[in-house]
Amino acid sequence: MTLRSVFKSWIDHYFSDEEAVILLVVLVLGFAAVILFGRMLAPFLTALVIAFLLQGPVSWMERRRMPRLLAVFVVFLAFIGVLLALAFILMPLIWNQLVGLVQEAPRMFASGQRLLDDLQERYPNLITPDQMQNWIDVAGREVTQLGQRALTLSLASLGNVLTLIVYLILVPILVLFMLKDRDLLVGFTTSLLPQRRELMTRIWEEMDDQIANYVRGKVIEIIIVGSVAFFTFAYFGLPYTALLAVVVGLSVLVPYIGAAVTTLPVAAVAGFHFGLTDEFVYVLVAYGVLQALDGNVLSPILFSEAVNIHPVSIILAILFFGGIWGFWGVFFAIPLATLIKALVYAWPRGIKQRHLQEAAETPAER
Repeated sequence: MTLRSVFKSWIDHYFSDEEAVILLVVLVLGFAAVILFGRMLAPFLTALVIAFLLQGPVSWMERRRMPRLLAVFVVFLAFIGVLLALAFILMPLIWNQLVGLVQEAPRMFASGQRLLDDLQERYPNLITPDQMQNWIDVAGREVTQLGQRALTLSLASLGNVLTLIVYLILVPILVLFMLKDRDLLVGFTTSLLPQRRELMTRIWEEMDDQIANYVRGKVIEIIIVGSVAFFTFAYFGLPYTALLAVVVGLSVLVPYIGAAVTTLPVAAVAGFHFGLTDEFVYVLVAYGVLQALDGNVLSPILFSEAVNIHPVSIILAILFFGGIWGFWGVFFAIPLATLIKALVYAWPRGIKQRHLQEAAETPAER
């Protein structure tokens, strides 16, 4: 059997069905549109994610006999309230603390240099002067690059004010229409698809609840972990509490890696503020307990219905989709990996079942 015949047999097996070809075209066009036009479609995609997230509370109110239109407006007003609180309370606080941290970086660098000097004096056999100088040079370059990035970000943000205003106006309007006219929009989308779409329906049914549960669960996890981190750091009197709490909360977006990476800024700020004292150890222990409770208690509760995916697959999905779509790629890495897994399992199984059904039909039924 030649390679050409093997390839032809594979094509005939997986793409002889019209629905399979249409599904492949839809997937390719969808990914291509996001990759090529993602920046232009960003407000629409952001509104789509938010509307998907808010559909859960709307459906919950509908099940309790509240009219849909009233439920939509109640949920939308709550969303606007949260958005205003983030824009006018949390974001200015985080920005001020970020500016303060950048300004404090030289002093932190000097304090770290004194700490290295003390360690070199105490343990001259373990830490040589050359090693210490290399560490100081590397740290100095990182501090310089951090300051340059902060300055570049602040200058670039001046030109993005108009874009931010457009987002703050356009995204809520899109969210409102997506929630209010959900049935109309879904009906229009399905009308563009072929009437015979058992394979698409099966994949959508497998993915709908899982993606919804993942997105809502991940938002809840960010809020809970960030809030607990804020009150924990505030209890110990750690500076830049809001900034560190946001960083810790967002770290749950990247499983396994986020918790390890976030340890560095927490340890650096705690070490600069407390020194090598008992308070420094208490902060790190509290942070470790928080991450342990999140990984072993909170995540299993929130994502108990999620499809199990191997950690290597999760890391690969984060690296791949994060490299393509940035923040949203990281956020949806696990749902996208779940989609690929569902496609791999449902596609050949669905086509095989279709062929068996067609073979079992009588000529009269056909």
